[in-house]
Amino acid sequence: MEPEDFARQFAILWSRRDVQGLAAMMTGDADMLTLTGVWAEGQKAILAALDSEFSGIFSRARLVTGRAKARRINADTAVLHQRFVLSGLVDAEGNDMGRIGALLVATLTTSPQGWQAVALQFCATEG
Repeated sequence: MEPEDFARQFAILWSRRDVQGLAAMMTGDADMLTLTGVWAEGQKAILAALDSEFSGIFSRARLVTGRAKARRINADTAVLHQRFVLSGLVDAEGNDMGRIGALLVATLTTSPQGWQAVALQFCATEG
C-alpha cells in the first residue's frame, strides 16, 4: 500500500460512515482536527468525535475526491494532502447546507496495519 491509498481508503470508509474503520486508520495515540473544529487526541476521542459528526452535520455527506499529493519523508514516513468536495451536509433542522471544499492533511507512518496517521487535519477550504 502506498501513502496515496490512505486517502482512497479514508473516502471509502467515510462514505460508509465507518467510524471504527476511520479510527483504525490512526495510530492509537493519533491527533485529529475534524471538519467541525473538534480536536481529538487518541483513537477513543477520534471515535467519539467522528460518531458525533456522522450523527449530525455529516449524516448524509458525500465525498468527491480531488487532487492529491504525497511526499515521502523517508521509507516509513509521509505527508499526504488530499482535496475533497463535500456535499449533503445538513444543519440541525435537516436542511441541506450545500457543498464545501475540504483538505485532508495527514502525517503518515508505516505499521503492521499499513500506513496510519499520527496526525490528521480535515479542514474546510475555499473553493
